[in-house]
Amino acid sequence: MKEKIRSLDELAQILDQRGEETVVLAHGTFDLMHLGHIRYLKRAAEQGQCLVVTLTADAFVNRGPGRPVFNETQRAEALAALDCVNFVAINSSATAIEAIELLKPDFYAKGSEYQDESKDVTGNIRLEREAVEACGGQMFFSHEPTFSSSRLLNAYFDVFSPAVQSYLNEFKSFCPSAEAVDAAINNACGNMNVLVVGDAIIDEYITTSPLGMTGKSNMLAFSYCDKERHAGGVFSVANHIAGFVSSVTIATGLGERESCEAIIREKLAKNVEPVFFKAKDRDTLIKTRYISGDYSKLFEVYNQAQFVLDDESQQAMLHWLREKVADYDLVIVPDYGNGLINDEMVQVLSDNAKYLAVNTQINSGNRGYHVITRYPRADFISLNEPELRLAKHDNRNSIDLVASQLSKDMGAQVVAVTRGKHGVCYCDMSEGRIHEAPALSTNVVDRIGAGDIFLALASLAAAAKLDARLVVFIASAAAAIGVQIVGNREFINPASLSKYFSSLMK
Repeated sequence: MKEKIRSLDELAQILDQRGEETVVLAHGTFDLMHLGHIRYLKRAAEQGQCLVVTLTADAFVNRGPGRPVFNETQRAEALAALDCVNFVAINSSATAIEAIELLKPDFYAKGSEYQDESKDVTGNIRLEREAVEACGGQMFFSHEPTFSSSRLLNAYFDVFSPAVQSYLNEFKSFCPSAEAVDAAINNACGNMNVLVVGDAIIDEYITTSPLGMTGKSNMLAFSYCDKERHAGGVFSVANHIAGFVSSVTIATGLGERESCEAIIREKLAKNVEPVFFKAKDRDTLIKTRYISGDYSKLFEVYNQAQFVLDDESQQAMLHWLREKVADYDLVIVPDYGNGLINDEMVQVLSDNAKYLAVNTQINSGNRGYHVITRYPRADFISLNEPELRLAKHDNRNSIDLVASQLSKDMGAQVVAVTRGKHGVCYCDMSEGRIHEAPALSTNVVDRIGAGDIFLALASLAAAAKLDARLVVFIASAAAAIGVQIVGNREFINPASLSKYFSSLMK
């Protein structure tokens, strides 16, 4: 059985040696092998002499908390045990396109539910069909009865904790389907124009491997493995909402010396337009995180303590904000407290924004003095629990009471408090209600950026006047996807969020 399990490269060579056999390729997650899978694979095998099955590697399975239930090795063994399957390979890619191009199948088999490409929110089926046809093959759709692995796993395998299951059951009584959530977002947000104002940050990850103690001092030594850079800060917030709205504009500052402008522009979504104000004799802020191979963080280095625009550039940015802020449906301010946003800018934003959403983040460079109360007004406030309690100097009262007091002080319609593994507390003062949701992910790879994702999606949905229960669900699901991504390597998009909704609500 294990002889059936090969790498993609090995399979390409094997298939090349098997001559004129008709090759059929099937692809999927196959997290729970059920009758629907078996019938589909048997029907696919009838189309040729060699059935190859590629399955999605664990790292690319994005179907909800605790998924995949069975790891890639277990799933490969289950597939290899079927007589109708000739070979199995684990596909380390988000789609089957790479496998198709490498294996060049005569037929690419999918279930009948994929036949109407217009219903595929990811757009992957069209791309996979084009890849098959480019290799001289064709699509084959089986019409066997289908079953839902997600529904079966959710119902019988205790994928969700009791708290998550209770929350989802309550939410489904209010909103019965993932399609209804998708429609609510699309209808409410699709024509919005958004401005994001905040610090430009380049997130740099340097992966290392420990060597041990040095010979002459009590110091750990590491070997260098790899480096990657992401457009973080204000850019990540803009990218996370870009797929849901008409356009996004960014107003931020870059260093004139080392601006990193090329990498930033390369990473931005197509409908994101940056407006840069350059600081003389400064570099763009770079936060370098040294991590181990399993993404555990060792330590962090800032290339500078603060980023402050020179007087001329400050005045230029102030003038631009005065002229433009009122033109946008939503203004999001991820204020990281690194020095870009001064008191005059705060006043302009507070006075002119139609709907103002703000987060003031505590980090190692501003701890103890950067709080939300520097803003005289905000419509939507998103903070984590320490940021909330610092702002009100209150570590005793309940979160909902502290949030309510902050809302009254600032005239905010919403104060959302993110609590990591404990979920979110969402205080909607327009309704006079508190909504709570548990964390919707059990697989945490990197928490960096999860708060930005919640701010971006929750403020967007709230500004569009969606029901608070929808706002909480949408933003919590988006943040759950975010903690499974290293830094800002990828961004939330309608397709990935829709798939996550579907998995949660099966």
